[in-house]
Amino acid sequence: MLKLAGYADRLSVRPGETISFKLSNATGAPVKAELVRVICADPNPAGPGIRGEKLAVEFPEMTVAEHPVPRGSHGTVDLGDTLAGLGDFTLVLTVQPTRLPEATSAILAIDGLGGGLALTLDNAARLTARLGDATITTEPLAIRQWVDVALTFEQATGRLGLAWRPVTPAAGWQSTETTGLKVPAVKAPAILTIAAAGPASPLAMFDGRIENPQLYPRALSADECSASRVSQAPLADPLFAFDFARETTISTLVDTGPNALTGRLVNHPARGMRSSRWSGHEMCWRHAPGEYAAIHFHSDDMTDCHWPAALDWQVPADLKSGCYALRIAAGGEADNIPFFVPPPKGRPTAKIAVLVSTFTYTVYANHSRPEFRLSERWRQGWIGQAGEWNGYPHNPGDHPEYALSTYNDHVDGAGISISSWHRPMLNVRIGFITYPCPDIRASGLRHYPADTHLHTWLEDQGYDFDIITDFELHHEGLGLLKDYTVVLTGSHPEYHTREMLDALEAYRDTGGRFMYLGGNGFYWKIALDPERDGVVEIRRGEGGIRAWAAEPGEYYNQFDGEYGGLWRRNGRPPQNLVGVGFSAQGNFVGSHYVVDRQARGSRAAWVLAGVDGATFGGHGLSGHGAAGFELDRADKNLGTPPHAVILATSEGHEPEAPWVLVPEERLTHLTTIPGAREEELIKSDIVFFETPNNGAVFSVGSITFCGSLLTNGGDNDVSRLTKNVLDRFADPGATFEMP
Repeated sequence: MLKLAGYADRLSVRPGETISFKLSNATGAPVKAELVRVICADPNPAGPGIRGEKLAVEFPEMTVAEHPVPRGSHGTVDLGDTLAGLGDFTLVLTVQPTRLPEATSAILAIDGLGGGLALTLDNAARLTARLGDATITTEPLAIRQWVDVALTFEQATGRLGLAWRPVTPAAGWQSTETTGLKVPAVKAPAILTIAAAGPASPLAMFDGRIENPQLYPRALSADECSASRVSQAPLADPLFAFDFARETTISTLVDTGPNALTGRLVNHPARGMRSSRWSGHEMCWRHAPGEYAAIHFHSDDMTDCHWPAALDWQVPADLKSGCYALRIAAGGEADNIPFFVPPPKGRPTAKIAVLVSTFTYTVYANHSRPEFRLSERWRQGWIGQAGEWNGYPHNPGDHPEYALSTYNDHVDGAGISISSWHRPMLNVRIGFITYPCPDIRASGLRHYPADTHLHTWLEDQGYDFDIITDFELHHEGLGLLKDYTVVLTGSHPEYHTREMLDALEAYRDTGGRFMYLGGNGFYWKIALDPERDGVVEIRRGEGGIRAWAAEPGEYYNQFDGEYGGLWRRNGRPPQNLVGVGFSAQGNFVGSHYVVDRQARGSRAAWVLAGVDGATFGGHGLSGHGAAGFELDRADKNLGTPPHAVILATSEGHEPEAPWVLVPEERLTHLTTIPGAREEELIKSDIVFFETPNNGAVFSVGSITFCGSLLTNGGDNDVSRLTKNVLDRFADPGATFEMP
């Protein structure tokens, strides 16, 4: 763990509201804190450098302790006195281990029953049942195979028996047993823990799927055990019978037995997962809940550090809307915790708004890049560049304890589908470098620090603007946007809910002017936890450039039950919103644009005023080119309006980069859906079009575009082009008539 780290309970906070900062400090020294307004978060000495303004707020030194990170998802149930007087019993469940533990992992445990009842898996793939001091162990099982398990105790003989059978292929029960045990004493309240060894500081976390555990106050026969598993309905009079197919969208465990117990899940394991009886006839868990009655637990799940608040700060009523950060220092260590301040609700303070993509930041939070892990040269390049530039010194690849991003895998190989901002997010930091670029001296930034290129340019050009975030957009919809003359995005607004897209479309079509200044935007569909702000889900379904692929039958979100994956596969391609959509990806290098032959004679020729050459944008802090890394193109078949004007198209994306076409555009190794050759689709289009009610859209379709705004102190062709658009869009008297 880092010696000093922190996070906030929210990423955006309005004037008059309070933000809480959660800190952990292992230095032994007091923590000093200060607040800054962040202007630029890029440490590159070739650019503006890190810039900010310290607020006139004084905090006393704080005594802050070190706090653990409680990793591992599990379930807990207070059984109360349900087990009182228990003699004979049978525990049945179905389990699929997905990873061998380093030592032992606990599938299920009951504290308060006979000195402790536990069903565990060891590093030789053997099941072990323990009741008090007695243990019995099976032969090794197959990892990733579903197994029905029955654990039985008979008080007359003191027999403890453990039986198991593979679900597929169907097989008979095998068993092992021991005898001579005493009747287990029961202490109330008994606690059931699922996928961990105990409720307090859970240990021996389990990696795998567990389905519908049931406990009966009698010794079941083999036929009864089979019936409880095949039907998935409880037999008569269970002490508990948890149905994991119920309340899938939340963290509640539902007991269908007569005691109607209620449990809770910790650290958001994956729900809506295929269970042992999945047939493939239904792909949505809502339509066949009995086939999705499993929960997938991971020993590295973590959605909340649960650190106590070290500092609560109420935002002053007159604080300027903008990007801010709490800087902390102790014992020679330092950290910074960015957050955003929108204007008071319903009271914009400017006509221009910058929409910050906090959900995209959260989805990428703590992305451990494979290059950092696999290439020592790349790793040393990152460390060297961060040190030379006085950038942020900590990389998520060195700190998996804070949980990784949805661009990484769990330790059992499953893709991470849930992310949260309730933890330190090391790549959402002032000065964080994503890509070391020692040869071309480019900044190598993405997401939060990259977006401050736009903020810096607006500041330097003298524009008044508000900062708003997609959190407010999701919850407030069009009401958040309607009073702004123009709304701008940053470099990579990739992840969106349905509510967010609805609001942006409504704004666009009711006279709003929208500037999409990034690439690979409006691409993936996300769902938000209905119980807790700041927890985000992504199912990487069919299509898309993906860090991992969801398993068949698991494309539907657990948080809202809707089909996940690409917005394109949900009938809403990005071209339909902003005229361009993700087409190709390469390394973090940029190129230039070529002005379209008809653009200077078009009704949008004003955009190019002062951009005199045939090409522009061959420069910048991001990859040294305005068109780079991830590129969007126009496509009328996907929704680009027929009247859209293509002002410029990028070129020079060399094959050795390498550049790849997005998978959803490819049919065979020779053919594509648009019918063009692959190399013809590796491009970025700059597009303008008018919308109803005097609105308009301008889209650049490149992640690296904003990095070119600051070249030569903002005196350059990309800056002039962007200023032409923003000045006209921000003018309420400007007219845009649809042809």
